[in-house]
Amino acid sequence: MTQEKKNASGHKFDPVRAAALEAIIYVEQGEQTEEAIKNAIRRRSFRPIDIRFLQQLVNGTIKMRQHLDHEIRFYLARPSIELSPRLSNILRLGFYQLVFTDRVPAAAAVSESVNLARHFAEESQARLVNAVMRARLREPHKVVFPDKHEDPAKYLSIYHSYPDYFVQYCLSEFGFERTEQLLINYNRAPRVTYRINNLKAKPDEVTNILQKNNVEFSFGKYLPEFIHIEMSGLPLEAELIRTGKVFVQDESAGLPVRLLNPKPGSGVVDLTAAPGGKSTYAAARMRNKGRITAVDKSHARLKTVVENAHRLGIKIIAPVACDMAEFKGGPFDRVLLDPPCSGWGTAGKLADLRWSKTPQDIDNLMKIQSKMIDRAARLLKPGGVLVYSTCTIIRRENDQIVEEFLLRNNNFEIESAAQFFDSSLVNERGFVKTYPDFDNLDGSFCARLRRKLNP
Repeated sequence: MTQEKKNASGHKFDPVRAAALEAIIYVEQGEQTEEAIKNAIRRRSFRPIDIRFLQQLVNGTIKMRQHLDHEIRFYLARPSIELSPRLSNILRLGFYQLVFTDRVPAAAAVSESVNLARHFAEESQARLVNAVMRARLREPHKVVFPDKHEDPAKYLSIYHSYPDYFVQYCLSEFGFERTEQLLINYNRAPRVTYRINNLKAKPDEVTNILQKNNVEFSFGKYLPEFIHIEMSGLPLEAELIRTGKVFVQDESAGLPVRLLNPKPGSGVVDLTAAPGGKSTYAAARMRNKGRITAVDKSHARLKTVVENAHRLGIKIIAPVACDMAEFKGGPFDRVLLDPPCSGWGTAGKLADLRWSKTPQDIDNLMKIQSKMIDRAARLLKPGGVLVYSTCTIIRRENDQIVEEFLLRNNNFEIESAAQFFDSSLVNERGFVKTYPDFDNLDGSFCARLRRKLNP
């Protein structure tokens, strides 16, 4: 850990935990977790090991917030009392260390939480933190959760820390046992995946570098150029990522590009393209021959696409800053649409998502998705292919959008993904679906649609 500092009153506190608390508060104020962490450490000089610990604390505390709040109430003298946001988060951070980490000694979790309370609050609140956390150490079995047989939804929601509506959806879709396994997987520390950039490095070169530096890895089951890293952080970032030999991307995010199957020399448009993961993968598969039009309404995000393309040695991506509803290009051989979605496939990586998305958001997104797929279809040549993809597992944003599109457009037909992937990945309608409890991929969906030559 970093060396403790003293505040104006002379009280010691751990700057890493203080920064973690600051990041958690930023998230509560509406920032995304990754951005909140960047803001919290911007003015501080932390070692890589400190940053990894901070990330664990922030992501874990935010993910498990509902579980932690449930436990904390059992140790308050007045459980109904409303705690200040700062005090609540100090207790959540402390309880997370007690309950969910195995490398933080209990005494350290208590003392450092008390120090944070002294630094950020009042002495009386520091005494409360001390009393509550020591009570948790003395009487760990005092906490009672809802009975999983009497109220399975409430049990899953509180114990595994998810909003009620998402748990109810999963139960109706998957049943109890698979839902619980799905929720458990989302709560595990996410793994990092590198995509080998064949334009700058051969697979043997990358794997030799990893092996020489004792980095454990495994190859993607469906896309062999994807390598799953079996350790935390971004190992060999300078040697592999900054040089463009690899790109950080989940294997599930590569599946839509493989399904699109763009050919060298073809014309492709990637709508809502930023930050460029799918565009750059398509360019690599096209061997840098042809043209990929990368459309995004954000100039700043398009700049990231250009920077990523430059680092990866890609020369065929043409950025277009434009709302896709106003885009006039085409027609194209291939169209890739990855519309805004609820993101429920990435809840393992985006800790704040489970508390920031609502059922109303999904209703609103469905309207946007329907308009976008209609617009995307008009950009396609007869005989061309449209791939619709999302990073959510919500059926209404996936199957329903595609099926309703087909009802409106009889000049399109589904082409089964079974010609590209193992049958275990493809459902009876020919759609690709992935889940965190299946091969440890992010949750995702993609469908391949062809515009008929003679409707």
